[in-house]
Amino acid sequence: MKFETFWKESRIFVYCLVAAGVGAVIGSGGWAEHSPALAPVAASAPSVVAPGSIETSFAPVVEKALPAVVNISSSKATKVSAQSSPFQMDPLFRQFFGEEFGGREGGREGGREPGRGSSTPRKQYEHSLGSGVVVRSDGYILTNNHVIDGADDITVTFDNKREMKAKLVGTDAKTDVAVLKVDATNLPTIALADSAQARVGDLVLAMGSPFGLKQTVTMGIISARGRTGLGIEDYEDFIQTDASINPGNSGGALLNTRGELVGINTAILANNGGNQGVGFAVPSNLARSVMTQVMEHGKVVRGYLGLLPQDITPAMAQALHAKQNEGVLIGDVTAGAPAAQAGLQRGDVILDLNGQKVDDSNQLRMRVSMTPPGTTVQLRVLHDGSEKTVAVKLAEMPGNLGGSEAKSSEGGGAASSLEGVSVEASRGGRGVTVTEVEQGSPASVAGLREGDTILEVNRASVSSVADFDRAMRNVSNGATLLLVKRGDNTFYIAVQK
Repeated sequence: MKFETFWKESRIFVYCLVAAGVGAVIGSGGWAEHSPALAPVAASAPSVVAPGSIETSFAPVVEKALPAVVNISSSKATKVSAQSSPFQMDPLFRQFFGEEFGGREGGREGGREPGRGSSTPRKQYEHSLGSGVVVRSDGYILTNNHVIDGADDITVTFDNKREMKAKLVGTDAKTDVAVLKVDATNLPTIALADSAQARVGDLVLAMGSPFGLKQTVTMGIISARGRTGLGIEDYEDFIQTDASINPGNSGGALLNTRGELVGINTAILANNGGNQGVGFAVPSNLARSVMTQVMEHGKVVRGYLGLLPQDITPAMAQALHAKQNEGVLIGDVTAGAPAAQAGLQRGDVILDLNGQKVDDSNQLRMRVSMTPPGTTVQLRVLHDGSEKTVAVKLAEMPGNLGGSEAKSSEGGGAASSLEGVSVEASRGGRGVTVTEVEQGSPASVAGLREGDTILEVNRASVSSVADFDRAMRNVSNGATLLLVKRGDNTFYIAVQK
């Protein structure tokens, strides 16, 4: 058994996927109105549990839902060199692990020369196990992208041990959602709940095939909603739960007590590779949106503003004379993009979108991405201390976005009026380039790096080292707001003086 893990601030996130054989097929928002063809959104109001009224058994819910939770096994053929390991030509190694690891000697086989391992790549199969949820009776199944990522062959096993080959309808790696199709009708399904109505404290049931143990059910509560910034996916809006989720649960169902799907189990936080009561599921509303788009367009089409949003830290709020934690700061605006065409500027603060408050940059990205291109949205913006409403017509998000990290400048620079920072004249003729940042200095703590270009100090442009020093000397005690260019992007950093 093998788990795919990755680190995030000394924590391990484990995709809930069981791997068998030589390796594992392991990988790592969208918009759309509800499609009538999909399992219906539950319209019932959240149930209120009165004291003493908690059910003693969820067997009726489980019995109805479990047939729609399937086991998914996938395989992928890869080519590896027969001499990819230095141990493969060791006779003792081959004695214990088999001749296929090092090639046979003393004769020809598959084009090998006597006494030599083959340099011709050989085929190797990788296998993985996960779970899925049938959401349409005509064979459509939701699962995680990382369960089937790169797979050549996908097999779905139902609770009655019936096995069927599945084809991949489409996938969205940015949200880790995939849609499969089996050739069948009248399959049992699970209705999709409106995950926006799920509340922290609601009881939930996790269903899937942990460690290959099919038809397993565990219970817990919704521990948190709207979890972002975990570094698991590009677009995150996870439901957190303490229902036991383990490797093999990936793609399985997270149900409410009415048996409706509120999420697709995706990952766990585990410092030792096992479950510690912190699991994450993709909300059903997001999974439904991705599925609808994949079925209608073959891909996920996202709305696009064309700006770099930043969370407002307390230091930034102080420098901007703004209310702490209110809105999202615009760090950069892409030329010609919808935001620029609507007149949005660097340094503006977005307070709400279509009348709904915007709390952080991840929330803004998710909500914009789930809005169809061509839609006009209303943004309430704080500009130079005054509020205004701006109408922006969203475009379609380009296929490739983002810039590269700036290279550190060669050579030295002069110590500046900013503590722990040395700068030199920018080769681009605008701003000053940071040549050194002392570790542990306020600027380092704020995120300033060598190679960054400082364009503004407290909203005032600087064009030379003298300009920069003059601007810094005029800063009073408190936070200093720097506009920084790194690679192709600009953003703000607030440095406490």
